[in-house]
Amino acid sequence: MRALIVEDDFTCRKLLQGILEGVGESDIAVNGVEAVDAFSFAHKEGKPYDVIFLDIMMPEMDGHEALRCIRQNEKELGVRGTDEVKIIMVTALDDPKNVMNAYYQGGATSYMAKPIDRELLLHLLRQLELIA
Repeated sequence: MRALIVEDDFTCRKLLQGILEGVGESDIAVNGVEAVDAFSFAHKEGKPYDVIFLDIMMPEMDGHEALRCIRQNEKELGVRGTDEVKIIMVTALDDPKNVMNAYYQGGATSYMAKPIDRELLLHLLRQLELIA
């Protein structure tokens, strides 16, 4: 499994990296601009991400905007719905407005509230068939 962790908080990045360490490789981006660039670069290399963990509140470009850009890039690349990268929104903002924006307006695959629970995250990756 190839993952991109998009998180501006160092501690959260390290926590996610630690959880994912045994199940695949992960790259890091610290804001939405870097996330969109990393997504595009991965496709150009022919090594697209299987999953992106995308924080909502970040500088330069927030997670909602990055999500919309990534989904738009997929359309332009001809990526079909079933082949889209799984995007898990990760945020401290566990409220209905953010859930609605992430799922219905942005096309997120799933949503996790901080603090991240290791077992819950691994369970979600199994449900998404990203790990065994």
